[in-house]
Amino acid sequence: MATLTLDRKSALRRELEAIVGRGGVLSEPDELLVYESDGLTLFRALADFVVFPTSAEHVAALVRVAQREGMPFVARGAGTGLSGGCLPSEGGLVISLMRMNRVLEVDYDNQLAVVEPGLVNLHLSWAVGPHGYYYAPDPSSQQACTIGGNIANNSGGPHTLKYGVTVNHVLGLEVVMPDGEIVWLGGKTRDALGYDLAGVFVGSEGTFGIATKIVVRILRKPQAVKTVLAVFDQIEQASAAVSAIIARGLVPAAVEMIDQLTIQAVEDAFGCGYPRDAAAALLIEVDGLRAGIEAQCERIVDACRQSGAREVRAAADEAERQLLWKGRKSAFGAYGRVSPAYMVMDGVIPRTKLPYVLGRVNEIVAAQGLRVGNVFHAGDGNLHPNILYDPRKPGEEARVVAAGAEIMKICAEVGGSISGEHGIGLEKSDFMPFIFSAADLAFMQRLKTAFNPTGLCNPGKVFPTRKSCGEAGPVAYRPHPIEERGLAQRF
Repeated sequence: MATLTLDRKSALRRELEAIVGRGGVLSEPDELLVYESDGLTLFRALADFVVFPTSAEHVAALVRVAQREGMPFVARGAGTGLSGGCLPSEGGLVISLMRMNRVLEVDYDNQLAVVEPGLVNLHLSWAVGPHGYYYAPDPSSQQACTIGGNIANNSGGPHTLKYGVTVNHVLGLEVVMPDGEIVWLGGKTRDALGYDLAGVFVGSEGTFGIATKIVVRILRKPQAVKTVLAVFDQIEQASAAVSAIIARGLVPAAVEMIDQLTIQAVEDAFGCGYPRDAAAALLIEVDGLRAGIEAQCERIVDACRQSGAREVRAAADEAERQLLWKGRKSAFGAYGRVSPAYMVMDGVIPRTKLPYVLGRVNEIVAAQGLRVGNVFHAGDGNLHPNILYDPRKPGEEARVVAAGAEIMKICAEVGGSISGEHGIGLEKSDFMPFIFSAADLAFMQRLKTAFNPTGLCNPGKVFPTRKSCGEAGPVAYRPHPIEERGLAQRF
């Protein structure tokens, strides 16, 4: 998109305000700075406008203006994403959906709800909780992240092991297509006819269109829930315990691992009851019918002890259970006590490869002169190494990026993936050849083009930008195209 003149920008602002109303458009540089990054602050870019629609019709009108002007546009929720997926990497229009945050309908008989994309994830469970229901997908940021953002990245969370990821709980979507047309994908039934276009849309990272209504499943709260804390003196023992639990035919609701650095940060911040000297801890939760839940816990305790746990205990009551989970879900925030910045990685590996991969992660980060904290969804092998760094130190940021690339390559080499729930976005677009061939990527590009023929809907995301599709060697840190425009790396 060509640089806007002041007169043209003023005219466009007036047109956008005519659609969403006064107070619904930002265009001043100091206002736009708030939207220059998501939770991954390594990449930053400024939009020309940020707009706040309150209806699908608003969104459609905004998209039509963008298409007419050849202006890139991207939807944004709470900005808690961790891959740079909602950045306006080529300028243009940020369509913030935070004012579209209502629960529109709840059908308890059919166990579904219709919500708007700006609804905070946890607020849906609050809305249906008094009736004995909840919304299962629970990213660690669920107190802030939106369901629309979860749709974009097919987010998971601690309870993915038993309940699946976002796509497993989405029945249908109202979508504004990249040409401004409003369509429905799927609906309110479990078995929609035709192609599963709702399933294709979930996880497309905002490159296929903008969801404006979402039909989701809600579940009855389980009769009973038990949470177990297992403490280990070696990470290898904790890793072995994860496989031992699953090998017994048990499918806990969640199996989370927390390493020593993270435990100490959490204890300093919240005092949640994790032993500070432990090398690793597992937080294991089972839920379901009251009958049999104690027997499940006993088998889990036995698996942990046989794997070398020095201590295994169940939360004594709901207050202790909530405190243990507070430590896990607030871990990323607790890193602020031990480092001025960190980069959260997101890869998936087979559970049996946990000891090897965690060892390699520690070696890779140490070789760059950095530290790493590990807190992740061990049950389904979804790793989250958090590389700690100081952006004020020359060269340190580049070493973080180099370490991240090596970690992603290790995940791919052991038969895993480069993303479990954070998405590819800007952060990992050049790592796609680690797991996909040139033919794979070309096919996916064709699918994207079918939805988004002009390429204006969230451009520059998911697909490689700096390397040929056939090259899958280590990625050296080089300035991202955003940085070359002078819009990134400002600290």
